Amino acid sequence: MSDRLRLMCVHAHPDDESSKGAATMARYVDEGHEVLVVSCTGGERGEVLNPRLKNDVHILRDLVQVRRDEMAAARAVLGVQHTWLGFVDSGLPEGDPPPPLPEGCFALEPLAVTTEALVREIRRFRPHVVTTYDENGGYPHPDHIMCHDVSMAAVVAAGDPQAFPHAGPAWQPLKVYYNQTFSRARIEAFHEALTALGEESPYHEWLENWSRPDRTVTTRVECSAWFERRDAALLAHATQIDPDGTWFRVPRAVQQEVWPTEDFEAALSFVPIAEGEDDLFAGLPTDVAAADALATGGSLTIVHDTRTERTP
Repeated sequence: MSDRLRLMCVHAHPDDESSKGAATMARYVDEGHEVLVVSCTGGERGEVLNPRLKNDVHILRDLVQVRRDEMAAARAVLGVQHTWLGFVDSGLPEGDPPPPLPEGCFALEPLAVTTEALVREIRRFRPHVVTTYDENGGYPHPDHIMCHDVSMAAVVAAGDPQAFPHAGPAWQPLKVYYNQTFSRARIEAFHEALTALGEESPYHEWLENWSRPDRTVTTRVECSAWFERRDAALLAHATQIDPDGTWFRVPRAVQQEVWPTEDFEAALSFVPIAEGEDDLFAGLPTDVAAADALATGGSLTIVHDTRTERTP
């Protein structure tokens, strides 16, 4: 197919891909594009968050394999390709002060090591577009922050033939987006919709205590027809998702009506970002050979760049 463009979605843990941009991925797969999910870690230190599975002996005995099996099931639901980058989950340190991160974890790896690993995948898969997390990780989990750092470093290095020359021929992804699905506006829309239906909203306290700064959304991908696939992929991560939890309190039909998109923030692009953009591939040649030529031509100029330093 002449329009078989390629999208790489870089995530910190298995299950992140199903809660951030999953319906968009499923849509693009169905439209004939190639989509690769990269899981930076195996989620080895994730807690069992589904109360029904808290004391499951099989899970307690081998959580590492369970997380891999869950990821395989979610991958099959979405129809995406998948690869493990091979680093070890850092866990989420809690306490005041928080304990040190465990030795050898992803967040403590030298950036050059993690960057080289992702550069290899970029040059192998040759994505035209990459999605990842913003400079604050979306939320301040050490692996999410490292996921941002390695993604942005690898996107630049992958296009530089002098960087990691042993890792394959240079390939420059043409656009990079941050996932911005979790926003106050979206939660407010769900809260108001539930209230209008006379149902109890689980979001009242969230909104009262909301402290996350608003992010710029440049791109809204209409993907409501794929919300069912998104939900099925999320439920495939059974240890991480409570089917009776907040994720599923808003009826799917309500979500499709009041917020039918998944939202993204363009961070870096070698093609213009149009106002009101509704497609991650917008601005790219529809012919894949022409898009490939751009990514390998070596004469690209950045035309959109909103990368910023991390907020303390």
